[in-house]
Amino acid sequence: MDRIIYTAMSGAQQTLDTQAVVSHNLANATTTGFRAQLSAMRAVPVQGDALLPTRTSVVASTPRADFSVGNITTTDRALDVAIQAGGWLAVQDNEGQEAYSRRGDLQVDSNGLLLSGGRPVLGDGGPIIVPLESQLSIGADGTISAIGVGETPDALVQVDRLKLVQPDESQLLRGADGLFRPDPASGPMVLPQDENIQLVSGALESSNVSAIESMVAMIDNARRYDMQMKVISSADENAQRANSLLSLQG
Repeated sequence: MDRIIYTAMSGAQQTLDTQAVVSHNLANATTTGFRAQLSAMRAVPVQGDALLPTRTSVVASTPRADFSVGNITTTDRALDVAIQAGGWLAVQDNEGQEAYSRRGDLQVDSNGLLLSGGRPVLGDGGPIIVPLESQLSIGADGTISAIGVGETPDALVQVDRLKLVQPDESQLLRGADGLFRPDPASGPMVLPQDENIQLVSGALESSNVSAIESMVAMIDNARRYDMQMKVISSADENAQRANSLLSLQG
């Protein structure tokens, strides 16, 4: 009887974990450049001093992300960029280290620091700082140009260039902050500039999360959890009845 409880108990717990992944994806269905997180379940033997080959449990894991490209939408905003193919934008994380993102809705803070999702965008020499109140434009190769307030187009100057890299996406790991970094076991953590990556200015790449598929997955997980809880309840009722019969015989 305990085999049923082991199976249902582990399944219910891991179903909740999978539901959390699906909910996180659905919450980011409108986040620019977001990559959906994949989840998978596998059977593993129960570990412990009383190890028995008949006891197995289920473990949920998030082996990797879905790196398929989202739809590109034209916005005509000067600081919106969509990265083509497998390119990634280099940003600075909260610890001052380099990480990578596909989010292209860039902003400029009150100090002139160029940001992506609230994190500094990296250029040729570190975080990019642009002249305040200047008219900015971003070229297809990531070059940032500026025209000062009151100046003519002839005064256009190059400010910096976005650092664009093209990693092996199968080796990228998602951090708790949502940024991606190369697997330390696969090679260097800081990738070089890739001269072949092109941008689409005035456009944004949408999230690759399908809201419909996520909603269906949430319903499926909820039903699976209910089924597993019913199994646990039935096993408990059977155990109580067995105890009652044993008590009567005694």
